[in-house]
Amino acid sequence: MSEAPVAPPTASADPARERGIGLLVQPPQPRAGWRVLPARVVAMCAVELQKLRHDRTELYTRAVQPALWLLIFGQTFTRIHAIPTGGIPYIDFMAPGIIAQSAMFIAIFYGIQIIWERDAGVLNKLLVTPTPRSALITGKAFAAGVKSLIQAVVVIAIAAVLGVALTWNPLRLLGVGAAVVLGSAFFSCLSMTIAGVVLSRDRLMGIGQAITMPLFFGSNALYPVAVMPGWLQAVSRANPLSYQVDALRGLLLGTPAHLAADFGVLLVAAAAGIAAASSLLGRLAR
Repeated sequence: MSEAPVAPPTASADPARERGIGLLVQPPQPRAGWRVLPARVVAMCAVELQKLRHDRTELYTRAVQPALWLLIFGQTFTRIHAIPTGGIPYIDFMAPGIIAQSAMFIAIFYGIQIIWERDAGVLNKLLVTPTPRSALITGKAFAAGVKSLIQAVVVIAIAAVLGVALTWNPLRLLGVGAAVVLGSAFFSCLSMTIAGVVLSRDRLMGIGQAITMPLFFGSNALYPVAVMPGWLQAVSRANPLSYQVDALRGLLLGTPAHLAADFGVLLVAAAAGIAAASSLLGRLAR
């Protein structure tokens, strides 16, 4: 009795099943770092912003101080004409500086949060994941930028109610958002760098309170650089807040500005801040 011919093997009718079996035999190839890093940054930023959904009181309470600056300080100095502002009302001149100030005040104490995460054991769990330290810091820095951007919208709304002549050009407003985010990224990284050095919430709070007002008054937020004494002009030129204010003033009011130089300084400062904070993150977790 002759044997029946054996049919040749045919392709599987279920390609998905074949792929699944193939993954059991050979693991998938890892994605390149340049593809992983942006996704991790966005994920960390989203995690940070989730905290804002559960507690919005920070936004409301931090809106009080810039409102007082505009309502009391701005309107008073507009009436007495004590500070030369190049022919524009003083409250208009001051409004971009208050936007930068409110953003800085949010970002400069961001290191307290990372120390809290260290004490709660969250930071150690994040560091054992495959996420690069630079992605952790960048995500937190840009989350601070988004929080500051929300604060900037509140200050712009108050300024508009007070009659400040702001631009509503969408491209210029996008530039305003970029300047706020970059400036906040730098100051939040500065705070996280200090946290990596002092390792204590109390010390960080003291240093933060000690440097915020010198950074603010040592910038062009409240008065033009031309009226400052020589030594303060040198401080202002080394102060990243001055470049942020200059960019905001040029974009919102249309005053003469050096936007290319301003954004260049902010980009370099943010990159340097991310690098410094990333290098000290391991020390903070010990």
